[in-house]
Amino acid sequence: MNETEQLLEQVAGRVRDSARGCGAPLPKPLADGGIARAEGILGFALPPLFAALYARVGDGGFGPGGGLMSLRRIVDAYAARRESGWRWPEGVLPMADFGCATYACVDCRSETAQVLLFDPNLGEPDLAWSIDTPSLAGWLRGWLDGTAWFCDESGLGDEFDLEPAPWAEFRSRI
Repeated sequence: MNETEQLLEQVAGRVRDSARGCGAPLPKPLADGGIARAEGILGFALPPLFAALYARVGDGGFGPGGGLMSLRRIVDAYAARRESGWRWPEGVLPMADFGCATYACVDCRSETAQVLLFDPNLGEPDLAWSIDTPSLAGWLRGWLDGTAWFCDESGLGDEFDLEPAPWAEFRSRI
């Protein structure tokens, strides 16, 4: 079993355990063709690990923040944001809502599917983008092991000097 398969199994296990604990069923994985339809609407491919989460684990409802959004909601949100005054970058999909208009986003053009943080509360589009985690796999591992800044048990989110690195590619992608 390769690293990606192992990570998918770990995510699926955590999702199953939390669903049992809550007593509420999570969305089922996308049916055949769901990923291809989304990619056709977006005009670009989803990163393999990101697509596998939706095809094998579930259509959102699990993960950090408010959980991953459904793929349909992601596609709709991306289209709306591309038309907004915030100059949303090409190929960057909002995937998890952290509240107060802050989103974790996956960069579909990055080889590692880096995770970006969008926080418009900083006032300017240039300041709103930072690198959360260099890869989607790393972001998921941080969630699974509780070491990511957004995990209550990590304590990192409580540090006032926690400053993510600005995303230098923002201007070239709008």
